[in-house]
Amino acid sequence: MPSRLFARPAHRRAHRSRPVRRLLAAATALAALLAGLVAATSQASQTESSSALAAPTFKAPFPCGQQWTYSHHSAEVRRALDFIRSDGGTTAGSPVLASAAGTATRHSQPSGAGNYIVIDHGGGWQTYYFHLDAYSVANGAQVAQGQQIGTTGSTGNSTGAHIHYEQLLNGVGQNIVINGGALSYPSSYGSAHLTSDNGCGEGNFMTWGSGVRVRADARLDAPVVTTLTGPTLVHVDCQKQGDPVTAEGYTNDWWAHLADYGGYITNIYIDHPDAKLPGVPEC
Repeated sequence: MPSRLFARPAHRRAHRSRPVRRLLAAATALAALLAGLVAATSQASQTESSSALAAPTFKAPFPCGQQWTYSHHSAEVRRALDFIRSDGGTTAGSPVLASAAGTATRHSQPSGAGNYIVIDHGGGWQTYYFHLDAYSVANGAQVAQGQQIGTTGSTGNSTGAHIHYEQLLNGVGQNIVINGGALSYPSSYGSAHLTSDNGCGEGNFMTWGSGVRVRADARLDAPVVTTLTGPTLVHVDCQKQGDPVTAEGYTNDWWAHLADYGGYITNIYIDHPDAKLPGVPEC
């Protein structure tokens, strides 16, 4: 009898343990599922954050070969830079180019930014271009890097033609980076300059030397339009023969037409071994 009384409670305890084991197993499975969901959510969040922080390779907002100087006004709301030409060209009416590909939207604020364009590059990145004289693309247009989106002007609250340029991430102004390098923030024009490689392609060459004169025609007695102070990236749209020029032991009678400067330079100051530049048509 004592053994039978002992056996019955033991049997009941064994019978009750099976549901407990099932509950424990279910709880373990649920914990594993939750842990997996948390890990997946964390990974997705990290991926999304990484994507948002991946900036495009922004280029200068003006054409290939042009040199502009820039400055920053401390009163600016965001980390903007203002650009004007420093290569002898005219700022007003100069093309404004997309720094990177994206969707362009047109805006107008007569009391402030004037005519301006915002380009959405994805990943939270945008660029702003203020005070345009005119738009060159339709509202909502898809634009490529280097595509003209407007012309430089002084619309809105502006005292002179310039490009007011900004880079934003999720609506917050960022320090401006061009070609992967951060620009400085001088308080006035003239101390910092930027030469553009935006839109560079066939027909673009570097000059060499200093004090290279750009003349109105391919003649040594033609008026000087401007002077290239040092090595400069230029776009040659055509070339023709003119007065021979001798320098550094070489003589060349071919001249390159620089549409951005409205004149010619002798090919002898183009950094290329051929007297007649390849891939460039005759004027």
